[in-house]
Amino acid sequence: MSEKRTGGFGRLLTGAAWLALLLALWLWGHGIAEEPISTAPLTGDVKPSGRPPAHGLPPAHPPLPGAGPQALAIRALGLRAPIEGHGLDPRGGVEPPADNKPQVVAWYKDGPEPGTSGAAVLVGHVDTKTSRAVFYELSSVRTGMKVTVSRADGTTAEFTVSDVAVVPKEHFDADRAYGPKDTKRAELRLVTCGGEYDRQRHEYTANVVVSAYLTGAGRTQPPAKPPAPLPAQTQEADDEGNAEETDGS
Repeated sequence: MSEKRTGGFGRLLTGAAWLALLLALWLWGHGIAEEPISTAPLTGDVKPSGRPPAHGLPPAHPPLPGAGPQALAIRALGLRAPIEGHGLDPRGGVEPPADNKPQVVAWYKDGPEPGTSGAAVLVGHVDTKTSRAVFYELSSVRTGMKVTVSRADGTTAEFTVSDVAVVPKEHFDADRAYGPKDTKRAELRLVTCGGEYDRQRHEYTANVVVSAYLTGAGRTQPPAKPPAPLPAQTQEADDEGNAEETDGS
């Protein structure tokens, strides 16, 4: 999609409304995987859309300054993946990662950055024709699990999962599924295909949507400390050693 058309979406729609519409277009328009390698991913006890999240979760952390995402990690799944910024595809949906990059996550770069106010959206493949992909086990995520996003400014944004839902592609409430649950928080949506695979349409019948919110922040790499000065006696000994080496040369 050209910049002009993308900009038109930004002018016509604001906040949760435009984000929900863009995602709805992507979800209704096509699935992420063309052919599954096996049966559809298990959904276990994944909550249906609309059920309230569990209580007893940690308090929200204040939103962070803007910074682009670089990597996603879900320690409980052993998942760590690079993040690429993506816009819209020619059909008006969020562009997923390229088919030859099944282990890459796409961030909708015209929406919020992970850690800032609003709901940032990350999408990824569940599988390909030949292998599992980055979000193959996304449906096994549970409430309370941690999701970490490393950011370009050297900080990490830590999110806590508040809800996991399987959202049918037909007759679903896009605003409820993808809009922010609390506009004052920094939230995250992880989206992949789910449900059954429709071989006639070459797409899955639903999407797995993991909702999380910011509960912590840190640094990817702490600032380097300057080396401590040598003790006086050690420094003098080093100087004498250097002098002896010079005299003997």
